[in-house]
Amino acid sequence: MPATSTASVVSPRVAELIRNGAEIVLALPEEIYAELDRVALAAMPHEISDDPGLAAGIRRTNHGFVRAWAEANLHDPGAEVTPTLGPEMLAIARDLVRRGLDDSTLEAFRAGQNIVWRRWMGIAFALTDDPGELAELLDLTAASIFAFVDRTLAVISEQMQRERDELKRGTHAMRFETVSLIIDGAPIARDRASGQLGYELAQRHTGAIIWAEQASEDHSLLDRAAEALAHASRARRPFTVVASAATLWVWVPGARGPDLDKLERLIAELPGVRIAVGPTHDGIDGFRASHLAAIATQRLMVRVASEVRVAGYDAVEIVALVTADESRAAEFVTRTLGELEAAPAALRDTLRIYLRMQSNATRAAEALFTHRNTVLTRLGRVQQLLPRPLEENSLAVAVALEVVHWRGQ
Repeated sequence: MPATSTASVVSPRVAELIRNGAEIVLALPEEIYAELDRVALAAMPHEISDDPGLAAGIRRTNHGFVRAWAEANLHDPGAEVTPTLGPEMLAIARDLVRRGLDDSTLEAFRAGQNIVWRRWMGIAFALTDDPGELAELLDLTAASIFAFVDRTLAVISEQMQRERDELKRGTHAMRFETVSLIIDGAPIARDRASGQLGYELAQRHTGAIIWAEQASEDHSLLDRAAEALAHASRARRPFTVVASAATLWVWVPGARGPDLDKLERLIAELPGVRIAVGPTHDGIDGFRASHLAAIATQRLMVRVASEVRVAGYDAVEIVALVTADESRAAEFVTRTLGELEAAPAALRDTLRIYLRMQSNATRAAEALFTHRNTVLTRLGRVQQLLPRPLEENSLAVAVALEVVHWRGQ
């Protein structure tokens, strides 16, 4: 990263201390950044903090800021670090503008800056107890950190203005604004909205959220996933809205939703892409309801099912409701399953499928590709592990097993 050299005004001993501190910062494990992420996102508007894709972008940007500053000071201690407009910063600028947010949003990054400074002071005090060295170290690095943040936010602000100018020349702003009005429940006429979107709202459709783990200028993976969703839904083409650099909002017309198994096969070659699918509904109200359900599904996938690539709301609705309060959900699972919670997964899966098959051992055996006697043997073992007899508490057990299944994916 380019930097203005200040080596001539930094004493050799303090330069060594700054390098040592920078090495410590670069070696910090990801979990150390949890407080930074929490504070930064808490200061962000809900449009960002509530969106898993945008929140992930903020986390990556914050981590990138810290590492960029540390790398620059490793090579040139106390330097004035010049920000580089990389893909993550471009994505943040674009996403903020597309959500209708202004430059004041950028001030939320300063909450994270304060967390970083506190941790850096802890590192500095551990490096030396010499008052003179400590004073010089903190003076130099404070100027470097705060100037770096100021310059970085200024660069993002300039990029946001370029994004606004670009949107004025295109149709994306109108499309996104119209869809946002529908989702917010604004009183917009269906025919007028259909005309503005170029998509007929007076039909049955299925909403979905398609997102990638990394933001990218190239939306080809997301576009291919949208086409796969349409194919799995037997629809001609999807209707898409670019929600962020890593997220598409998608609707596909049709009387039935997609075949999720087929969809998962179709996106197998699209690395990092995940899809949350809402239920199929009618009209403009269904357009909104299916999208909101897809968002709830996405949040569940991000929160408790990090390995799941495709999920439909119908399969996770109860789990989404139960796990809204994670601590209470954990208590419910432990209280309901007892020793079964920590038992081999085969026992839990057998009982879960057995209850899904309306307590039919033969159908459960077919679904599990095993023998009926194996199912019955496992169920006998399960009865010994549950705190209450299954027949007295089957509904709660079924819900708890679904929570464990998703949480354990």
